[in-house]
Amino acid sequence: MPIVGDTIIVATRNAGKVREFTHAFSSLGLTVRSLSDYPNIPDVEEDGETFLENALKKAKTVAEKLNIPVLADDSGLCVGRLNGEPGVFSARYAGEHGNDDANNAKLLAALQALPDCETTTISSSERVHEKWLSPAQFVCALVLYDPAKKQAYEAVGTSDGYITDHPRGTNGFGYDPLFYIPSYDRTMAELTTEEKQRISHRGEALRLLRQRLSII
Repeated sequence: MPIVGDTIIVATRNAGKVREFTHAFSSLGLTVRSLSDYPNIPDVEEDGETFLENALKKAKTVAEKLNIPVLADDSGLCVGRLNGEPGVFSARYAGEHGNDDANNAKLLAALQALPDCETTTISSSERVHEKWLSPAQFVCALVLYDPAKKQAYEAVGTSDGYITDHPRGTNGFGYDPLFYIPSYDRTMAELTTEEKQRISHRGEALRLLRQRLSII
């Protein structure tokens, strides 16, 4: 795997993502460093039309500045009844980048404003009145870019669920409190780190990337 020593650089300042990457790479004996460790490197504008385009741009830009391999993630939520929105604009859906509360509030308002909006009840062993507003999918694109070889290693992971009519849980970030997973009868924000790693879009993308790099 094109990594320098026992450290992998992840091109993000998102504390939630850093926690998940740190957990995922700890089993490989790798230490994660993020852009918070490199304050002189400016944020890379995410102007791509797809998650993969944004991830590639971030990984390549930062890798070429540091002259070492860099991993970048671009991920977000695609909601069925909103024609795939917020998509690549997930982190800045409400206007301010990274304002999770505002993004979640805007998402619920957008769904509830639809003329055909209605909640659908999911029957489960514990919550017979679980309601959701739309099917949805989390998407994560990962790119590890090696500037010495000018080589990009890519992987995309997804996770399917439903948008609930109210947020629940405190363990996640972003849209996790609204993303309900029937098989667990919980939102993504109610899962433990280990559970989330098993079924999340980021966890799947990491497994696919590790398989491609033959380090499973």
